Formats: sequence, structure tokens, C-alpha cells
Amino acid sequence: MPLSIPTLRRCFEGAIPATIATCSRDGTPNVSYVSEVHYVDRQHVALSFQFFSKTRQNVLENPRATVVVIHPDTGAQYKLAVRYLRTEESGPLFECMKAKLAGLASHAGMTGVFQLRGSDVYRVESVTEVHGTPLVAPPPPEVDVTTLRACMARLSAASDLASLLDALADPIGIGHAMVLMHDPAAERLYTVASRGYAQSGVGAEVRPGEGIIGAAAQARIPIRISHATSEFGYGRAMREAAERRGVAGLEHEIPFPGLPESQSQIAVPILAGDRLLGVLFAESAAPGRFGYDEEDGFMVLASHVGAVAALLEEEPASPGREEAHATEAAAAPQGAPLRVRRYAENDSVFVDEEYLIKGVAGAILWRLLRAYVDDARADHTNRELRLDPSIRLPDLSENLEARLILLARRLEERCPALRIEKTGRGRFRFHVLRPVTLAEIAR
Repeated sequence: MPLSIPTLRRCFEGAIPATIATCSRDGTPNVSYVSEVHYVDRQHVALSFQFFSKTRQNVLENPRATVVVIHPDTGAQYKLAVRYLRTEESGPLFECMKAKLAGLASHAGMTGVFQLRGSDVYRVESVTEVHGTPLVAPPPPEVDVTTLRACMARLSAASDLASLLDALADPIGIGHAMVLMHDPAAERLYTVASRGYAQSGVGAEVRPGEGIIGAAAQARIPIRISHATSEFGYGRAMREAAERRGVAGLEHEIPFPGLPESQSQIAVPILAGDRLLGVLFAESAAPGRFGYDEEDGFMVLASHVGAVAALLEEEPASPGREEAHATEAAAAPQGAPLRVRRYAENDSVFVDEEYLIKGVAGAILWRLLRAYVDDARADHTNRELRLDPSIRLPDLSENLEARLILLARRLEERCPALRIEKTGRGRFRFHVLRPVTLAEIAR
């Protein structure tokens, strides 16, 4: 196989430091290590700019340099003749390299020393192999194309957003994964599906820019980390800044799922055109679990999900097409009453003193409970929720279906006496299996 930048991607994982040789304007040479060589595209790589060093001074005076990278499995060495083009101090490339460098620094015990100042972009003008006797390489970790094809078939067969998200949470051969949806109004990502964890973490939130998940969402690029790092850990969701009157000491935060000793992480944005729908996240206790092949496979899955989700989004229906069916006779609720409280300030809902949900999903739940208590009504439509000003759906990218999925799954996990059952396109039934008492708190 002819040598090219794509064929050397395994050399860019950071397992073995690369070296760079530069010359000053007067021809004085300098050789130094470089923490990170990053694959940009078939013609370009980026090197981490961390220190105002002699290497930095030289490339600003003389843009030509030589970079030597080493294959981590075989020890084979490759020489790249490169030409410095520019330095990027923000943006997707910078954020991706920053996250990867944080993992390398943590692994090497150099946290606080490895600080990315910029991403130096170079054009690769030639690639040659350095003479030597490399070891026999082990079989490369391959993305199973057959498995990938089967996963995409499941995604294509999804009849609604819920089944689509469940299929995505079961990615190719990964034991621990989750799907988060984007809420642009609240500026949050919230967990709607997961696999492999003792607790699903449905409803757990991440801010854009927070951890590897938030960084991937904010920059809209895939981000991989091969070693544990506190700086880019998925972390727990941010708590509300102020305690609400009457709810001091109660839990407002849904614990984020995750491995206690996560060594490898990958986060891939899910996009529909230029709109961020969410993030696919996977992790492993093994270092170096995710390489470029896995990244490519995840990107294919995420792109397919974005396209399918866009097709599944419900078009506004005419009033006559999406009217609720008459409520069917249901068994009378049994058992002790559920004590449900809603705090109007942020639509937080508590059931029997336990925090359940907040935000738009909390407003939807309260609306359903009021309809049941006041009007004995159980059947509803998505359309009526969209038109109800009390729910305060944002005008843009409301993503009502995802919020209903979140609510349904939180109820299933934490309050099975309340249940949402989908009864058709744009229709659902709200089941109440125990008596309820409602109390609304203004603040």
C-alpha cells in the first residue's frame, strides 16, 4: 500500500512521542519532541503548540520542518516533510486537540504542564519510511462492516424517535454507551437512552462545553480520549445556583451514569443539516479502546441517525387529523395517594418528596396530571401540547417527541404508578394507577 497520511493514522494516537526537526533562518538545526501529531485530512496534520520554544521560533522564521512518527505496534518509523501554514487558537480543531492532549497529560502525570496554546497546521509534502526492521503488526482493530450494516438497518427500521434512540444506544460492540439530546432553549444536553450501566441516568444533564460530551456538542466534532483525564471527564451535571424555597435538601440533580474508572471515551455529535440534535457517547475501562476506525464508524451511525430523525419529525397536523380518542374506561386507581408537588419557578416536579423531573418535561407532566384530576382525561395529542402556552415550548427546535420520551422513561424508572403509552402517531395515553394529590408552589 502506498504511503499516505491516512495509512499512518495509527501513528498519530500519541502512544509514542513524535520528533520534529527545524532550522532557524541562519540554518541552525533543532530537534525536539512533540506531544501530539493530529490527523486533519489527507494533506494536513496539526502539531500541538504548548511552549514558546526554539521549535516555535524556528517554524515562524523557516516554515519547513521534518516530523518523525512511530507506529505503536511495529516500531516502524515514518518521516513527514511538512510546511507550516497557520496556528489555530480556537475552534473545532483546537478543542479536539485540547481534549486529546489532556488525556495524554493525565496518563503521563503531566497535568498542568501540557497546556495547549494553539494547533499548528502543516501541509504534508511527502511521506517516506525510515529504514529499519519493524515488528510484525497484530491484526488491526477493524470496524465490523457486517455489524455496522446491521446497526444501520435497525436505525432505518425505526418507526419513531424512541426506537431510533434505543438502536443508537446499542452501537457496534461497545459495552457502555449513551445518547443525549440537545435542548437549545435550556442550553443543555439530556440523557434519553443508555446501555451497560447499573442506572440508566435518563434525564441527567450536561452543559455544552462541559466535559468531552459538551465539547463535542459545542464544537460539533468527534472527540476521542485514550486515557483518563479529569479535565474532560463526562462529570456530573451542574446544580442549580440557588436553592429554591421549600425544597432545600431535596435532590435536584439526576446522577450521571458512567464508569468509575473510564480510560477511553468518544463523543460524536448527531446533526441534522446544521442543527445539533444530540451526542452519541461511549466509553471503556480499557485505555486506547477507540481509534480512528471506531471514530469513522460512529460518525457514520450518527450521520444516519440525524437523517432518519429528521424524517421522523412529525409535521404539523390539521385539527381533524390528530384529535384525541375518547378516554377508554380504566380501572380505578388503587393504593395510597401519590403526593405530587410542582414548583412553578422551573417546573420541578416532586413525587412523595423525591425529585422526578423539571423543565419542559416537568411542565408536560403537570399538564397531564391536571387534565386527569380536573377532567378525568387520559388521552392526549402532541398537537395540543404544542399549542398549550403553559408548557412554554421554545419556538425553535422544540423537539417535543424527545421530551416525551424523557418523561416516559423517568416515570418508568422512578414512578411506575404514572405511565405514558403511545397510542398512534402524535397520540398517547396517560395512565394513573394510584390516586394523586396535587400541590403547586409558586416559588
